[in-house]
Amino acid sequence: MSIIPSVNLKDFTSGSKHKKQQFVDAIGKAYEDIGFVALKGHFLDDVLVKNLYEQVKSFFDLPTETKKKYEIPGIGGQRGYVSFGKESAKGKKEGDLKEFWHFGQYVDDNDALKAEYPDNVIVKELPEFNKTGQETYKMLEKTAKYVLRALALHLNLEETYFDNYIHNGNSILRPIHYPPITEEPKEAVRAAAHGDINLITLLMGAQGRGLQVQNHKGEWIDAIAEADELMINVGDMLSRHTNNKLKSTIHRVVNPPKELWGTSRYSIPFFMHPISAMELDVLDSCIDENNPKQFDDITAGEFLTERLIELGLKK
Repeated sequence: MSIIPSVNLKDFTSGSKHKKQQFVDAIGKAYEDIGFVALKGHFLDDVLVKNLYEQVKSFFDLPTETKKKYEIPGIGGQRGYVSFGKESAKGKKEGDLKEFWHFGQYVDDNDALKAEYPDNVIVKELPEFNKTGQETYKMLEKTAKYVLRALALHLNLEETYFDNYIHNGNSILRPIHYPPITEEPKEAVRAAAHGDINLITLLMGAQGRGLQVQNHKGEWIDAIAEADELMINVGDMLSRHTNNKLKSTIHRVVNPPKELWGTSRYSIPFFMHPISAMELDVLDSCIDENNPKQFDDITAGEFLTERLIELGLKK
């Protein structure tokens, strides 16, 4: 496969059984073939997207010493600011050429989970920053819920199979700033080749070249979304749970051509995580003689901790 398939979530929510099944079949095939789709018909509106980018750019334009006030020790970078070069891909020593922010879950109906998650960090200099981030978080979480419902049907599960696992899940909204490149990078790139940890990732800001996906032949292909599309990919948790039936695809963000080194790039992924107690044991329906069980039993919380240590965000 050399292009990323495009689907429209409104087909799934249209009320038409035929359109709904077409969506389920299309997204299921895409995730079995390459692990990525471009999605139209999501729940973000243009005004919210515009406001979010304005707030994100305003934050990253703040002085470094101001931003570092919001880098909270001891929480593995799960909330607030993570400074330039601190995160590296699994197996890489070089830090990625990026800085980012984390908005986390907003729990209002489960005291135990509220205590489990770090509090969101409030940016005092920008009164609209946190409100805009929370609104975006909720709309992306709603979009992800319907995508997972379609995937549940594709896997011959109950449509709402994932609902209770993702309600109050440990999901993360991550605005990323890739600053201008000022000198020849030795080994580092904006984001080294990696697979995501979570169930699915919803990416804003995939317009223009930079994001690349590795297909089954090992070829790198550009993943470029239209202005009204989100790029959505399978993460390692969902790949494990489905015995790699749904593919967690390796992807990267390459450095731009030298004539564009002076420009910033912004992208905003939403990492859909379940609650930490979810068992990621391989689904029985994804095991047969030709596809024996590939992964050990593990919970989402245990798997996340392992990966944060590998990424250098947690000790």
